[in-house]
Amino acid sequence: MKITVIGGGPGGLYFALLTKKARPDFEIEVIEQNREGDTFGFGVVFSDETLDEFFAVDTESYDLIRDHFAYWQDIVVEKDGDRTIIGGNGFAGCSRFKLLEILCKRCRDVGVTLRFGTRVNAATVEEDFPDSDLIIAADGIGSAVRDARADAFGSSIEMRKNYFTWLGSTRPLDAFTFFFKETPHGHFCAHTYEYEAGKSTWVIECTPEAFKNCGFEQMSEEESARVLEQVFEKELAGHGLITNRSIWRQFPRVRCDVWAVGKTILLGDAKATAHWSIGSGTKLAMECAIGLSESVLENFGNRDGIITAYEDKRRTPVEIIQHAADVSLRWFEDMPRHFTKKRYEFAFALMSRSKSITWDNLALRDAGFLAKVEDEFYAALTPHYDTDSAADSGMCGASRPTPMFTPFRLRGMTLPNRVVVAPMAQYSATGGMPTDWHLMHYGARGVGGAGLVFTEMTCPSPDARITDYCPGIWNDAQEEVWAQIVDFIHENSGAKVCMQIGHAGRKGSTKHPKAGPDLPKSSGNWPLISASAIPYKAGVNQTPKAMDRDDMNRIKAEFVEATERAARAGFDMVELHSAHGYLIASFLSPLTNTRTDDYGGTAENRVRYPLEVFRAMRDAFPENRPISVRLSAWDWAAGGMTWADLKVIAQAFKDAGVDLINVSTGQTVPHQKPIYGRMYQVPFADFIRAEAGIPVMTVGNITLPEQINTILASSRADLVALARPHLNNPAFTRMAAAHYGVKDPHWPIQYKTGEMQAIREAEKDNEKARETARKLRPPRRHYVRAAD
Repeated sequence: MKITVIGGGPGGLYFALLTKKARPDFEIEVIEQNREGDTFGFGVVFSDETLDEFFAVDTESYDLIRDHFAYWQDIVVEKDGDRTIIGGNGFAGCSRFKLLEILCKRCRDVGVTLRFGTRVNAATVEEDFPDSDLIIAADGIGSAVRDARADAFGSSIEMRKNYFTWLGSTRPLDAFTFFFKETPHGHFCAHTYEYEAGKSTWVIECTPEAFKNCGFEQMSEEESARVLEQVFEKELAGHGLITNRSIWRQFPRVRCDVWAVGKTILLGDAKATAHWSIGSGTKLAMECAIGLSESVLENFGNRDGIITAYEDKRRTPVEIIQHAADVSLRWFEDMPRHFTKKRYEFAFALMSRSKSITWDNLALRDAGFLAKVEDEFYAALTPHYDTDSAADSGMCGASRPTPMFTPFRLRGMTLPNRVVVAPMAQYSATGGMPTDWHLMHYGARGVGGAGLVFTEMTCPSPDARITDYCPGIWNDAQEEVWAQIVDFIHENSGAKVCMQIGHAGRKGSTKHPKAGPDLPKSSGNWPLISASAIPYKAGVNQTPKAMDRDDMNRIKAEFVEATERAARAGFDMVELHSAHGYLIASFLSPLTNTRTDDYGGTAENRVRYPLEVFRAMRDAFPENRPISVRLSAWDWAAGGMTWADLKVIAQAFKDAGVDLINVSTGQTVPHQKPIYGRMYQVPFADFIRAEAGIPVMTVGNITLPEQINTILASSRADLVALARPHLNNPAFTRMAAAHYGVKDPHWPIQYKTGEMQAIREAEKDNEKARETARKLRPPRRHYVRAAD
């Protein structure tokens, strides 16, 4: 084969090296527009796992590089004069110049042709290299080859809001160190590490406010470096900052629908970028170079096979890293909000920001650091922590059972732990009546150890239902059955029970979901109402009537009656369902509320009717029992809820007396495009908790006990709800208690003999995990610096 590589960065060079090394008969040329030795930036950083992969695929280049590693185990967070150290993190830094020099040498050793100072015409690259079987576009984040055929590649570029500049210094560093600074001009963070003796990288980012207030846009590289030397005067300890094309930039988030068009294949940042806050750019480029080289070697002569194999090998790993990087960069964009966190809470939130490091993982990395996080957590519990109940529960005190098993109080209700069974539609009611299924379903999950059990959305009238199979609470018979379910849970567990009350609105009068989602009934449909006369799916669902004042009064009265019935049935708490595009939620989103009266337009107006319903419910429910509201914080669709809207709406409910906001997202419109991932809705709960100063509950792709502890310890939420994990295992919370060695006094006597066995088995599993961590933990001989 004849292969032309456009771009002489780490990705392009590594691909050329590996492929030529394996197939000396291939003709491979790398073309770089810059002169040899010209490079921007200073150091690059790799994790232990990445270094192991490089070691495996080309030992020779690894051996050349290793003497230039600056290796460290610690991450240091410096903020407000405190230096917080987190150990157990294996990383190595290396000079970018040295890395490229070594890769160039290795390429020449195996016979790759290198051509520097040559610019190609991106628009005619395939015509200009007609004899090449493949053209590898490794021309970086601003890829001209990609941009020349942007539509064909399906590329999209989103500029993120923070600004950053890449600088160097002679300031020695003994760890990867974050320096956080709050100045009169705004907030800064310096991401720093030593990449060789006496040389360190300083990537400094700031908020848009700080960038504007400092006037960086009008400054030269040298001028801005001098200003930053003043900002980080103490941290630089007498050393200066060095520039090298150190221009201020915003990070471009690049995605491409396809990575190959014709015989041109994208590699590295040209196809996808991952924010540098997780040290992933060079890593991704070189790992993708490995995957592309393997694909070429396995399928040479079959271009379609090469392309398919490349995407099969690398698309998912790239998207996983890109998602983690997206979450990480958002954390830094929210720096001002995080600055209010306590010392160890802040450091823990920073470490766990991308969700790959969790409570249990940090316990294995640095148990001493995690102990300090716990010390701070227990020393600064909020007023919602009930000390007396904690002592009575037997789950707190000296044993420190982790944040997950810390009680939480709302008004007169105290939960024994922070785990919640999320509301999950069962579609198993008969004529609005709960059945034996509901007794089994809710009873099992109450007995399973969760602190709070939610019912599915329960409707205040027959025409408020989604389907004929949804439960209600509009008559005495329903109230009586619900009371039996609540009584069973109270008698056999320590769990509290919340009834979620909601009205389907424009999403009502549909078939059972097994017939297909959101399909209208074949007959007997009831009229629908909503904030505005907009059908859920045009041409499928009926157009609802836009509610008038009489409708508002009637619906409010129905919610009040349902609330009163829930109180008599013994529910500890009720929730107003104002999410997922249902009736009350239809007033909140600008996508479903196009009214021109006092209930439409601004967020302040759109929240008016939901507040009317909430206040009426609050007046009808016993004062010592809490009421929550569920919100769709984000619509995942253009023109939907904004951060400003969310702040106004959350604050309005807080002012009206809501005790807890249950934060969800989406399901407002069928054309939504959510960005899923582990704990993907947590940032919205974190925002409401910080901006409105109110307890929040988060939910969404949370599956593990360690994720719950991570969310709570970093102050991103106060309660954590899980849905599918509780479907798969009603005793999820009891198994988690065993995992952390927590003895729960609320185990039913019938199941008590299972508790000690669960704890013993968990102890064995935990010891296996610790032993595995000990075996994997450095030092490793091939990571020793020459200076050592």
